[in-house]
Amino acid sequence: MTAHATDELRLVETRTYTPDAAFAAQANVTESAYADASADPIAFWEAAARRLEWITPWHTALDWRPPVRTADGELSVPAARWFDGGTLNVAVNCVDRHVAAGRGGKVALHFEGEPGDRESVTYADLQRRVSQAANALVALGIRPGDRVVVYLPVLVETVVIALACARVGAVHSLVFGGFSAEAVRFRLEDTGAKLLVTTDGQFRRGGAVEVKSAADAAAAGLPALEHVLVVRRTGADVAWTPGRDVWWHDVVDRASTVHEAPAFDAEHPLFIIYTSGTTGKPKGLVHTSGGYLTHASWAHWAHFDAKPDDVHWCTADLAWVTAHTYEIYGPLSNGLTQVIYEGTPDAPHRERHLEIIERYGVTVYYTAPTLIRTFMTWFGEAVPTDHDLSSIRLLGTVGEAINPAAWVWFRRNFGRDEVPVVDTWWQSETGAAMIAPLPGVTTLKPGSATVALPGIDATVVDSDGREVGPGRSGTLVVRRPWPGMARTVWGNPERYRDSYWAAYAGYGEHGGYYVAGDGATRDADGHIWILGRLDDVVNVSGHRLSTIEIESALVAHDSVGEAGTTAVVDAITGHAVAAFVVPSGPGEPDPAALRSHVAREIGPVAKPRHVIVVPDLPKTRSGKILRRLLAQLWEAEQDRRAGREPAPLGDTTSLQNPDAVARIAAALAAA
Repeated sequence: MTAHATDELRLVETRTYTPDAAFAAQANVTESAYADASADPIAFWEAAARRLEWITPWHTALDWRPPVRTADGELSVPAARWFDGGTLNVAVNCVDRHVAAGRGGKVALHFEGEPGDRESVTYADLQRRVSQAANALVALGIRPGDRVVVYLPVLVETVVIALACARVGAVHSLVFGGFSAEAVRFRLEDTGAKLLVTTDGQFRRGGAVEVKSAADAAAAGLPALEHVLVVRRTGADVAWTPGRDVWWHDVVDRASTVHEAPAFDAEHPLFIIYTSGTTGKPKGLVHTSGGYLTHASWAHWAHFDAKPDDVHWCTADLAWVTAHTYEIYGPLSNGLTQVIYEGTPDAPHRERHLEIIERYGVTVYYTAPTLIRTFMTWFGEAVPTDHDLSSIRLLGTVGEAINPAAWVWFRRNFGRDEVPVVDTWWQSETGAAMIAPLPGVTTLKPGSATVALPGIDATVVDSDGREVGPGRSGTLVVRRPWPGMARTVWGNPERYRDSYWAAYAGYGEHGGYYVAGDGATRDADGHIWILGRLDDVVNVSGHRLSTIEIESALVAHDSVGEAGTTAVVDAITGHAVAAFVVPSGPGEPDPAALRSHVAREIGPVAKPRHVIVVPDLPKTRSGKILRRLLAQLWEAEQDRRAGREPAPLGDTTSLQNPDAVARIAAALAAA
């Protein structure tokens, strides 16, 4: 890798991988999709919508009202309605229509619990179970539009209750089973939920963890909450509130297996998903039925080249938006078989994922760069050969930009150095993938999500809304509405406007650009490279450096498995780069060697001033490194050394690995 000779330093990846001819010959989507979508984007999305089963056809494909300045200078709240007038039932599209087509005996879900318990659920089984849950929801007083918060681990019941909510028109909000009582309570209060679905406990990291007490603390004293529905998972003794608490096996498993699914408007809310992070109030993003399912179903079918005999495994927790789209609604709408796994990748051993891939014959494996880099630190140059991974025909990554070194390692070790790696860029706000290769068409470049999918107009612009040239950095925007877009922030439409639309209101032929919050660059071929969050840019002596650029250079060094970089205050240069690195093996990386390595790869100005060796990095459930938290931990240590009281870190309970915070603080204290 070398640096561009521009005022913006950029890593350049020279390795390319063209589509295999045999793969391209059988691909679901060909080059013509780009031209079709460009010629008439609305007609393109209407054709995608017709892949679904509609009860009433729409009369207007898109009604878009962009943000505009009113007479008093106020900016209006943008509003989009897709497939207006159309009605459908999302659960019917994901379950019933496959049974009606004679595919009821096909396995929908292979469930594997962390202790090793297993269950395979056919589409006919899933239809019966979703119908029972739908009848139970109605019996508990749930009506269309009511909100249901789901605080469960990855279980069959989690998928069932989400589909049951969709079936009866309730709005679900899934919460990671490891979140704190405070995080769950916020979501209960913010949504005004009538029902909380939880469990007695869950199996995680080799043991049974009690959950019900956290659910009780979250639910205490909330006037809108009427019932707590509890799945018996571990058999733990739990506290019980008579009249409020009900067992799943009492009200769901005994309900009728027949349920008549009603039709709902395409714009009927389907779910609310909350943004994660340790600062600020999470935003409850609202996704609707027709547009979201159209985007989710088509994108899954297109960029994963979904085939009827695929065994699809998206490793995300079901509460993450990736799992909503690529573990529930996308694959099930396309009638695929999936794997869902309750536990962690190292329980009871570090080869658990390899074992699961072999057991079920997984063909498509979709995971986060964080886990790939973890595998690199566990396995080194090659994964153990004890497990047969030859069933894999396509790999995918999601969460944040993947380092080129990790991309190449993943393809070589999981994909025999021959299968496509589909790197996807998207967000909770976008509903489904926006930038991703079509595996039968697109030339792949390690570290780039490549180009916008057909029907999506994503690009990189400067502060005046002009597209930047190759090698220049800018703001990633979407210039045209798309079906999967979040419609609003629950209860706060002004925050939706201000967060995503205000910066470029009035720009372009569609009246405004959606701002993703990410910086990016484009190369000479038009491929987009994500450079991280706009507020993660490091400014050293007037040079704007992307944290992901520096991290990619660090991870390319043999001694580094993972890296997180952040800006810290420096009296001379304004900012200095602090690099937190996780060793790739038993030995510790040499800070001087790493600084020299980064200087060679990017330039002397990018050399980290500080290199701290840590056992782990703080990550959200979506696999994103929380770089702001690294900066806060650094500043807290400087405050302690100066005899000042450190500022509070904020809520860290929503982290995937909250114990990492104390371990990083200890490493800083010892440095």
